[in-house]
Amino acid sequence: MPSIAAAVLRDGELIWETAVGVADVEAGVEATPDTQYRIGSITKTFTAAAIMQLRDAGKLDLEDTLDRHVEGAAHTPTIRRLLSHASGLQRETHDDSWLTLRFAQPDELLETLAQAELVLPSGARFHYSNLAFALLGIVVERVSGRPYMDYVRDRLFEPVGLTRVSFEPDSPAAKGYLAQPYADGVWGTIGVETGAWASAGQLWGTAGDICRWGAFLAHPDESVLTSSSAEEMRTVQAISDHQRWQSGYGLGLGLSRDGERILAGHSGSMPGFIAQLLFSAKEKVVAAALTNESETALGELTLRLVGTTIEEWPVAPEAWRIGEPPPEEIVPLLGIWFMEAAQLVLRWRDGKLEGRFDDMPDWQPSSIFEREADDRWRTVSGPEHGEALRIKRDADGSIVQMVWAGYPVTRDPGPWRAPDAA
Repeated sequence: MPSIAAAVLRDGELIWETAVGVADVEAGVEATPDTQYRIGSITKTFTAAAIMQLRDAGKLDLEDTLDRHVEGAAHTPTIRRLLSHASGLQRETHDDSWLTLRFAQPDELLETLAQAELVLPSGARFHYSNLAFALLGIVVERVSGRPYMDYVRDRLFEPVGLTRVSFEPDSPAAKGYLAQPYADGVWGTIGVETGAWASAGQLWGTAGDICRWGAFLAHPDESVLTSSSAEEMRTVQAISDHQRWQSGYGLGLGLSRDGERILAGHSGSMPGFIAQLLFSAKEKVVAAALTNESETALGELTLRLVGTTIEEWPVAPEAWRIGEPPPEEIVPLLGIWFMEAAQLVLRWRDGKLEGRFDDMPDWQPSSIFEREADDRWRTVSGPEHGEALRIKRDADGSIVQMVWAGYPVTRDPGPWRAPDAA
């Protein structure tokens, strides 16, 4: 490699960053932590966050088909399948852009979209598609009414504080190279202007700012992106490693297993550049590594940066604190309940109702409920996510039973009986 830059962020603080080597071989310019590198497909994480913002604003639904927002689109996978690389669309744009190094603008891409192949049935399996994310960038434009780049600058770069992430190189920026395989030299590489493909791989950034972006995706500012949407982005939609099941893909985020640890992030590749972002939302550690060489494998390095930081300098768990008391009407719900003989405990924590069976392992999250009506709650995370919790009362208003995901829940253990059974 001519150069490499890397950084680690822990519990919201950038604790380490470095750069080694030369950013510009011909000029002999050394790389520094402030040097920008092209980050390729890490751009997709920004596009996905923009889509989730628009979803949270009620302007689209992940189950909308493409043609609902891009009139006349020749292919109509859902937005969810586009985000999760399960649309079945071919990998690259259909204009042989990597042969000609000419990338069509959005209007031209849409006019010729019928030429693109659906290489797999939509939803059949994971199949990486830059074309899918080019189309998602067009969705951002159509739904927001703003150019894609302007939207991302104003709604993501600025509020997250990413001063060294940009769509064009902002000096100091590295030049891209390909190392010669049989000599100690490098070839220069061509700069690529991505056109409609910008939402799939156009961005430049520093290792430090890419770490800050990873930290945001792990624990976002709720005014910019809701925590529930960030968690949804990190939820497996498709297995990407079809042989060993060691990796998957969420909504614009790659997911991988490191022992018992699940990491999220993305890799990136453009001519002359390789980039890697990995983070553990649970353990509050983010690492990024960037290089100006086309073939370098950075995955293992970045994985070790995350793992070593967690093992040598783990973030202390949050200390228990006295919380606000539950509302008066919530108190009758709290305590021990039973599903047959399985003990379910409902408690009030951090202003939310949560449920947990007594035999659940420590790693498994509790179910969290949000109130929909006086006697109806919705499971918004954890086991039975999405299912309703209904409260049944007798004539005097006392709770006699709950129904969760269709199963009776009672104060006393015992076998299920029909209502008229003795």
